[in-house]
Amino acid sequence: MCKHILNAQVSIRSPCCKKWFDCAECHAEAADHNLARSTEMVFACKKCKKCFRKDVTDWDESDEFCPHCDNQFVLDAKTPQAALRIEGEDIRVDSKMIKDDRVREDADRSISRYDDIVSSKLG
Repeated sequence: MCKHILNAQVSIRSPCCKKWFDCAECHAEAADHNLARSTEMVFACKKCKKCFRKDVTDWDESDEFCPHCDNQFVLDAKTPQAALRIEGEDIRVDSKMIKDDRVREDADRSISRYDDIVSSKLG
């Protein structure tokens, strides 16, 4: 699974070391050499798990799809974005996580105190 491109639809076989990678950055991290360029590329579709070759010298719109399952593999890349979030429940649903320090709590508030009040009123 590629950590650089989140929506990678194919794996690419590098022509230099004959190993499979999801992107050129994955090859750069794993290999100790530069990625060799060639006019013919070998792909493996992640949807149907079948391999196919494409000649990049005469590329057209029909070459953006897997020839076996018609999965479109030429897409705008979705890359991971850094974000800071607070983990927890949605504050609009459950506000137990937020404590307002401006509101003072009763020191003598307890369950037994309320039990006494309820039992005296109920008789």
